[in-house]
This record gives sequence, structure tokens and C-alpha cells, in this order.
Amino acid sequence: MTDTALGRDTESPRLREVRDAYAAMTRTKQMYGGIVLLVFVALMTSGFMLADSRNAGGFWDGILNIFIFPGEVVSEAVEKAALLPALMLKFFPSLIETVNIAAASTLVGALLAIVLSLLSTRGLARFPRLIPLFRRLMDISRAVPEIVIALVLIFVLGGGPVPAMIAIAFHTTGALGKLFSEVNENASMKPVEGLASVGASWTQRMLLGVVPQVAPNWLSYALLRFEINIRASAILGFVGAGGIGYDLKNAFSWGQGRYDAVAAIFILLFLTIVFFDQLSGHFRNKLVGKV
Repeated sequence: MTDTALGRDTESPRLREVRDAYAAMTRTKQMYGGIVLLVFVALMTSGFMLADSRNAGGFWDGILNIFIFPGEVVSEAVEKAALLPALMLKFFPSLIETVNIAAASTLVGALLAIVLSLLSTRGLARFPRLIPLFRRLMDISRAVPEIVIALVLIFVLGGGPVPAMIAIAFHTTGALGKLFSEVNENASMKPVEGLASVGASWTQRMLLGVVPQVAPNWLSYALLRFEINIRASAILGFVGAGGIGYDLKNAFSWGQGRYDAVAAIFILLFLTIVFFDQLSGHFRNKLVGKV
């Protein structure tokens, strides 16, 4: 009993030291967190004040008018509800063009992303010294917004769906390449080593040893990217890249009296995005469940 009590007495200074160190660490963490929060709030406040001062109007003066335009569109759509089905049918070919742009850009971007991801994954790369180069290429393609690329291509190639497809595919390559490379890093190296031991080439090792392991996750990410690209292709239509976004821009320019067309295009976009979101979500869940 005395030995036990003495043991506790000898351990208590050590326990107090650990407890004090943990408390000091917690206080330091809280202090740094508070400093970061204060800096963030200060930057947000100063940025908002600068943007408001340089704005053509005032934020607080204009915020009260934010619901005026949506209200006009909804009221006119309700008044002309009987015309909406015909308008939706009229703009349906443009919607198909938008979906085609998204599908083609996703396919091209995914194929390029597969190649770059395999070339930039440690342990799988064909040229290990060039891994930083391939990764920087993906960083560049991911960093440049689609709309910037589309504006440049429209200036060179003219308006239409081709600049939009190239712009979205370029951005998709970087985005999917990053995700694919992270998936590749979790692949087992045993099949690759087994194929290498029997003299398989690098292409054969990738196709037979790596792709079967990672293909479900690749496809899951590609489907998710396809949803994003549908929205991007609609947005690029505003800068003359074709698709339903171009019709939406024209409908806006017609002004009041033609807002029923704006409502019809919004309904088409909403239904399309919901449909493909549910469809790709269903297939993604099935694919992830099989991994």
C-alpha cells in the first residue's frame, strides 16, 4: 500500500508536466486559430470595402433590388405559361449541342488525363525524371479558367462549339489528371512487378496491372466531371461558344417581353442538370460499391 502511494507520488510530477504541456499546446493552438480568424475577417472586410468603393453603384443600395429581375422573369413566365412547352422544344437542339460539347470535352480530357496521370505517378512513371514536368502541365491546365481559354480560341477560330470543347477539355485534363494520379498512388504494385518479371513493356504493365485496379474510380470521377462540364458549356455560350448558353444570352438581350424564353431555357437547364446528376450519381454509387 505504501509502495503504491509512493509510486503515485513519484509519477504525479511527470503527469503534471504532461498535463501542463498539453494545456500550453492547446492554448497556443487556440491563439494561432484566433489570429488566423482575425486576419481572415480583416482581409474580407477590407476587400469588400474596396470592391464596394469601386463598384458603379453601391452594394447596400443595390442589394434591395436583387429580386426585381427574377420577379419579372417569373411573373412573365406565369403569364405566358402556355408558350413554355413550345419554347422548350425550340431550344432543345441547343441543349443537345451543349450536352455534346460536355460529353466530347469530358472524353478527350479524360483520355489525356489518364496518360498524364500514369506518367506523373511515382513508381509507375515511364520517365521518372520528367514527373515534375508532367505535374506542372496538369497544374497549368487546371489553373487557367475555361472562359479565358474559350475567349482566346474564339478570337482565333471564331465562335461555335469547337472553342468551347477545346477549352473545357483542356481544363478537364488538369482536373482529372490530378484526381487520377491520386487514385494511381493507391494501386497495388504486385501485378506490375509480376508483369515486369516476365518482360512486359511499360504499356502492358499499365494496361494489365494498373488500369483494372483503378478504372472504376477513374470512371466515377469522369462522370462527376461530366456534370461540371455541362454547366461550364452552358456558361461558355455567353461568350459566343455556342450551345444553349448563347440562346440564353440572346434571350436576356431581348429584354422585358421575351423573358418567357429565358424561363424556358432555365427550366431546360435545370431539368438536364438534375437528370444527369441523378444518372451519374447512380452509376458512381454502383461503381464505388464494387471497388
